[in-house]
Amino acid sequence: MNIGALLAGLFSGIIGGMGLGGGAVLIIYLTVFQNVEQLKAQGINLLFFIPIALVAVIIYAFKKQIKWRVTLPIAAGGILGAVAGFFLTDIIGGSFTAKLFGGFLILLGLKEIFSKSEKGS
Repeated sequence: MNIGALLAGLFSGIIGGMGLGGGAVLIIYLTVFQNVEQLKAQGINLLFFIPIALVAVIIYAFKKQIKWRVTLPIAAGGILGAVAGFFLTDIIGGSFTAKLFGGFLILLGLKEIFSKSEKGS
């Protein structure tokens, strides 16, 4: 058993279950440490998160922490965006997609570094 893969999956699952985007961890692990192409890593990531998302939705719904009237239209838009993104990625290719992903991570990191934290957090 590959302990690195187990730890990457565990860490990704924990972060994903918290709603914090564990896919970034998994994609970085797959592309940097396993030399998986960016587009294949994204596909693996999406497949990986189906059961994690399902479990998280069940738990959050049970705790009554989901506002369905807000969530359902967003989910519908997300499904349309996923289909559009799939076709767009096919057009622009994996190399540019990898650069977009890296740029997104840098911007997100900078936002977190320079944003003020909430009191009590």
